[in-house]
Amino acid sequence: MLVAGRPFRSIWPAEDGRSVEIIDQTRLPFELVITRLQTLEDVAHAIRDMQVRGAPLIGVAAAYGLWLGLRERADERHLARIAETLIACRPTAVNLRWAVERVRARLEVLPSSEWLEAAFTEACRLADEDVATNAAIGRHGLALIEDLYRQKGAPLNILTHCNAGWLATVDWGTALAPIYAAFRAAIPLHVWVDETRPRNQGASLTAWELAQEGVPHHLVADNAGGHLMQHGQVDLCLVGSDRTTAEGDVCNKIGTYLKALAAKDNNVPFYAALPGSTVDWNLRDGIAEIPIEERGEREVLRIRGQAGDGRVVAVRIAPEETPACNPAFDVTPARLVSGLITERGICAASREGLRGLYPENAK
Repeated sequence: MLVAGRPFRSIWPAEDGRSVEIIDQTRLPFELVITRLQTLEDVAHAIRDMQVRGAPLIGVAAAYGLWLGLRERADERHLARIAETLIACRPTAVNLRWAVERVRARLEVLPSSEWLEAAFTEACRLADEDVATNAAIGRHGLALIEDLYRQKGAPLNILTHCNAGWLATVDWGTALAPIYAAFRAAIPLHVWVDETRPRNQGASLTAWELAQEGVPHHLVADNAGGHLMQHGQVDLCLVGSDRTTAEGDVCNKIGTYLKALAAKDNNVPFYAALPGSTVDWNLRDGIAEIPIEERGEREVLRIRGQAGDGRVVAVRIAPEETPACNPAFDVTPARLVSGLITERGICAASREGLRGLYPENAK
């Protein structure tokens, strides 16, 4: 995707052949900073502190992290430690474990002398596959948007939550991929961007992405979505997913569930866009079984912004004696989801729907 007219990915191998580079998402939207990751510890820090975030990107970053960890030593015990370190970084997004286990499976059939090269090759393959997967999500979602536009005969208003754009993946994004595809196909549209408290990924990342591409958009407070739907100003809700159960429950950034409830009450289509790697085929009940990450209270108690003199500062927004609770995700039951947009097509948010697209995972 574009940054000041120049195409970028969110992660890529550095020219030195010994490290990877990322766009540091904690510095956006006020400055574009490229950070080099040289060790396993660098990657683990980048994932934990959300320099890289979004389920697909976390998975690819972890794959590169495994490669960097093997640069220190390539044996079974060290490989197990690397995998454990990476998987522990973020508990909710299933892509993290999926990517690490995929690279490990590739290495297990090879002598350890070939692990380093094979790990790098597999990480690069994962990155390229992610780009192709998200482009396919964009094409399938484009068909949905085209159909809605034909029905309405006027510009579409799409509401999204958090950041499920190219910054959450290697390129294109999940929920934003259909929007980018539609915009490039000259379908008139406008995006309502939820600010997405407490980390404001909508305000700092989605709005920045859309501005770079020239997509018309407005930032709105998280609680404005229901009002907009009541007044006919939302034609489609389109969100991503950090983990989707085999039954179609969708776990996404906190606040997604409330948007789904409002969409249901106002007959607004609510779709989640995700790659097959985000489906956890071992889970049935998302509310009961998906581990919800509890992040530090500082994210809720303080807010980051740009002061009048250009400095980026963080200020406290609550009394000193007030504590905070910070669940990072919530679960939207399948009954509230109109459908799932995947790289293989669009299906119902159900076991039967997912089985139809991914028969190899049917149980």
